[in-house]
Amino acid sequence: MDLQALSDFNLVAAHGGFGRASRVTGRPKATLSRRVAELEQSLGVRLIERGSQSLRLTDEGRALHERTDGLLSEIAEAGEAVVLGASTPRGRLRVSAPVVFAHVALGRIGARFALAYPEVQLDIVAEDRKVDPVEDGYDLIIRIDPAPDERLVGRRFLNDERLIVAPPGMRRPSPTADGEELAVKAVLLSASSQTAAWRLGSGAEPDVVLKPEPVLRLSSLLMVRDAVLAGAGVALLPKLLVADDIAAGRLAYWGTLRGPAVEIWALQSSRRLIGAKVRAFLDVLEKAFPEKVFVPTI
Repeated sequence: MDLQALSDFNLVAAHGGFGRASRVTGRPKATLSRRVAELEQSLGVRLIERGSQSLRLTDEGRALHERTDGLLSEIAEAGEAVVLGASTPRGRLRVSAPVVFAHVALGRIGARFALAYPEVQLDIVAEDRKVDPVEDGYDLIIRIDPAPDERLVGRRFLNDERLIVAPPGMRRPSPTADGEELAVKAVLLSASSQTAAWRLGSGAEPDVVLKPEPVLRLSSLLMVRDAVLAGAGVALLPKLLVADDIAAGRLAYWGTLRGPAVEIWALQSSRRLIGAKVRAFLDVLEKAFPEKVFVPTI
């Protein structure tokens, strides 16, 4: 397979057309069209459906683009590293992260990285949808309690906890001798279809079992936190989101939900090597949490 023709095909696929690819790269549109046609002829399949107004990848073209675009980028990075005699982080680095984690930590971490590695153009996208690093064009994705996935590799860099928090003036129920569930007015996520009891403890005291009675449902954890700050009721929220409010007295800490720690992972496609820019970002990320436990100030 002609690697230059394959590279031209991936340029056209990534930019959605011969004209756009030509304008972005400065390569003649006719050259790009010819090289893609030669690639199609050598493979014996059509990769692109050409219409009068639009361009669409065939199933074969989409599969080829997904499997080779990242590999060609790695080859280019490897060649650049050899020429320079060093693996200096450079180029664009795209990171996807959950909204709450990005809101709490990645502004400061991103600033540290940008100052330390000025040749890298860091792009952090805060989103709660489940992204695919190859299809969505991310070098690294951050996930909370990810399910096993053979397409992804990475490392856990942080543990977090789920805390029960309440407005400061709200009375915390006392535990009962028989472990009776105690009803409390609660603010829940809209996605929570069930209201399972919360078993919590706070040190040496006996566990308290709370039965949340929804008074308000909201679609994001940030909104839930704000509603508790406004006095609407209690909520189950990640420590990384409410630690500063607890320390400042804006929220009352009632206890920690019993159960395993929440794990936060940095992952990338298993089909790609860890490049210098990804390795550098992981290093900055892990140094922000040296004990792998969230603390309010980093």
